[in-house]
Amino acid sequence: MKRKPLQVSVCLPSGAEPWAEALQAALPEARVTLWQPGDAPADYALIWHPPAAFFAEQGALRAVFSAGAGVDAFIDRVPPGLPLYRTEDAGMGALMAEYVLHALLHWYRGFDRYDAQTCWQMLPPEAREDWSVGLLGYGVLGRAVAQPLKALGFPVQGWVRSPRQADIPLAAGLAELPGFLARTRLLVALLPLTPETRGLLDAQRFAQLPRGACFVNVARGDLVVQADLMAALDSGQLHAARLDVCSPEPLPPEHPLWRHPGVRLSPHVAAHTPRAAAVAQVAGKIRALVRGEAVSGRVGPQGY
Repeated sequence: MKRKPLQVSVCLPSGAEPWAEALQAALPEARVTLWQPGDAPADYALIWHPPAAFFAEQGALRAVFSAGAGVDAFIDRVPPGLPLYRTEDAGMGALMAEYVLHALLHWYRGFDRYDAQTCWQMLPPEAREDWSVGLLGYGVLGRAVAQPLKALGFPVQGWVRSPRQADIPLAAGLAELPGFLARTRLLVALLPLTPETRGLLDAQRFAQLPRGACFVNVARGDLVVQADLMAALDSGQLHAARLDVCSPEPLPPEHPLWRHPGVRLSPHVAAHTPRAAAVAQVAGKIRALVRGEAVSGRVGPQGY
């Protein structure tokens, strides 16, 4: 008897057709369709912000795959026990590293101070050793960000929730967070948004950084208490901030962050998901799961 082909559903809020076409090309042994209400049960699904009706109808799913690295906006819709896998890097790490490196060089080389000058004046150079970079979160993307910084000679350390071995010094747990912050001149937020990390960066945390430190957020806006961030900037505790994410998104035109002289904003563009690489990753993981193999990138109930 001929085996029924795998059924794979693609449920994205916009631009779904190119993703479905790419996934069909990468997984020709499957039948890939764009989800519509009333569709037949699928075995696997590629999703992003799926409506509640999707999971209400698709009760036979073996696993679902996020089209991006973050899942906090819709993880509460995924039925308990249904395996959810995030996109791991797929080229996003290099883009995020470029974003962080651009911000670091802008401050380390004093280009922000040159931009503010109204006369011809050379500033004394700073040493790379004095610009310790602290990566708040050290997963796949954190490792990608660390590599070019280390290659240029900047000291790099990381903070994670629980101890583990890594290629950079790691602090772990809330007890070691103050010491990590005290050693950090440029703080880079890379954590997922979970109940434990929401509002983690508040007045207390910013006060634990060296005075005049800088901050880059390429993770989620709700990691930060924005009023405390602005107060730290106003007081000089923070020298400057580069924010690719904020809360809410999009940030309203009247929000004071737009006009703050120490802040530069970008509209969540630090790292888009390269479709070809992400689709190849999903196709490979579906094949591995069909063979009964374990795959990486599974999201736990806490959102990481």
